[in-house]
Order: sequence, then C-alpha cells, then structure tokens
Amino acid sequence: MTKYLINRLLISIPTLTAISIIIFGILALAPGDPMGEFALNPSMTAEVRENIRNSLGLNQPIPIRYIKWVTAFMRGDMGYSFTSHSPVSTLILQRLPTTLWVVGSAYLLGVLLAVPLGVISALKRHSVFDMMVTTLAFLGFSLPTFFTGLLFIIIFGVELHWLPFIYDSTLQITDWDSFLAQLKQSIMPVCVLGLWQTAVMMRFVRSEILENLHQDYVRTAYAKGLPKSVVVTRHILRNALIPVVTLVALDIPNIFTGALVTEQVFRVPGIGALLIDSIYHSDTPVVMSITFIYAILIVLFNLIADILYGFLDPRVKY
Repeated sequence: MTKYLINRLLISIPTLTAISIIIFGILALAPGDPMGEFALNPSMTAEVRENIRNSLGLNQPIPIRYIKWVTAFMRGDMGYSFTSHSPVSTLILQRLPTTLWVVGSAYLLGVLLAVPLGVISALKRHSVFDMMVTTLAFLGFSLPTFFTGLLFIIIFGVELHWLPFIYDSTLQITDWDSFLAQLKQSIMPVCVLGLWQTAVMMRFVRSEILENLHQDYVRTAYAKGLPKSVVVTRHILRNALIPVVTLVALDIPNIFTGALVTEQVFRVPGIGALLIDSIYHSDTPVVMSITFIYAILIVLFNLIADILYGFLDPRVKY
C-alpha cells in the first residue's frame, strides 16, 4: 500500500505540472485585457496604465510569469486580484462557506436519496415504484438546472411567495429567526442541485445492483441460508458501490468549485459566481487559482477512490 501511494503521488506531480502549464498558457493567450476597464477611465493616463501593468508583471514573458506564479502558489501565495486588488486566497475563503453550505448540502441530499432509491428500485424491478422512480430520474437529469431553477422561482417564489428567490449574502445567523431565514433561502438552490444529483447517482446505483443480483456469489449466499437483507447490504451493495465510489470521488471537487449555473440563477455568492465574474473581467489570478485547486482536488480524490476500492473489494491488490 505504501509503495502504491508513493508511486501515485510521484505520478501526480507531472500530471499537475502539465495541467498548470495548460491552464496558465490558455489564460495568458486568451483574448481580453485585465487593464481594459482602466481604459474607460478618462483620468487614467496611458503612462499610469503601463506602470500598473509593470507592477503586476503583465509585460514579462509568459515563461517567467508562469515560473513566478507556480513558485508563489507552492508557498501558498495565490497573488492578488486584478479587479478587487485583494488577495485571491481571501476572496476564495470569503466565498467558500456559502459554496460548502449550498452545494455540500445538495450533494449530501443527493447521496442520501440516491442509494436507497436505487437499491429499492433494482430490487423491485418493473414494479410501479420502479417505473415512477425511473421516470422521475430521467426527468431529473434530462432537465438542465437553470430550467428547474427558474421553474422553482416561478412556482415557489413568484406565484406562491413561499421562498425567497434571491440569496441574501449579508444575512448573519444570530438567532433562531435568522437561522430559519437562512434555511428558507437555501431550500430552492439545494433542492435544484440535490434533485439533479439524485437522478444521476440513482441510475448508477440501480444499474450496478441489477448487474450483481444474478451473480454466482449471490446465489451462493442465498444457498447458505443468509437472509435477503444480509445478502443485499453485505454482498450486493458492497460490490455495487465500487463504480459509484468513482462517480462520487469525481463529483466531490465540484463542492469546492460550486454550481456555476445554479449560483447565477439564485444569485448565490459562491465560488462558482466568483469564477464567472473573474472570467468576465479577465481576472487571471483568480481564474488560475480556482481552476488549479479544482485540478488538485480531482487528482487527490481519484487517489482516495483507488484506496477505497481495496476496502470494498478484497480482490483488489496494490
């Protein structure tokens, strides 16, 4: 196991290096000037704009800028935003709690609903329950989140006036009433994301359960006299979760980056909204930092998924 972890970590270094080069190269060569907004300011002379470019290092060659960015990132220095002139790490930490609350709650809701629904749907194949859940699942991942988000806003926000459809980022939780207000404004974005996540994951769980139901080891377990609940939970579900672990591991980094579309629909001030605004304003340090952190999380959780395979399937040897 130790040797396997060392080898995977060594492989991750060139992988992340290549990803960082691609990210930096694309953003450095992309159209758009970070100083473009200063051109609209009549009091900002060309000389002042050039001095700002020099202070930000924008006039240096791309390889030198890349080396400086990588070495600073390894020290924990993500640079400063071109737009707000604040440290990038500060901007990310300001948005991270909101993203973790909304997207994390939606992901947890999706997992808690998808696994039992997928198992029951597979065990009751072709039943009324299976057809209803399967139909809802197809609708869930066929409809884009921006459509379901707007539908929720029209029904529960505009027509029924049950829930606020604009997320209040200034709300501070100080008492029970403010906590309830926080829950109310989080219900719609959490449900939109959670229902989509449930639909996608439930189909994976159902198909894997069906694939394992008629395997030889299942018939052997029944022949030994084991009850159905034990066979399902200790044998079928354990093997069926192996591909689901991969899906979960690849989706967990999305909790950090946020839901780009849903955060825009409900005006949730998360990291996804920060990324969209930074792309729009050509705020390269923010875009590079968020994108590269996402790449690091992808590599890390892929490694965690590979380790979990060994616990779920004893046949996996490192």
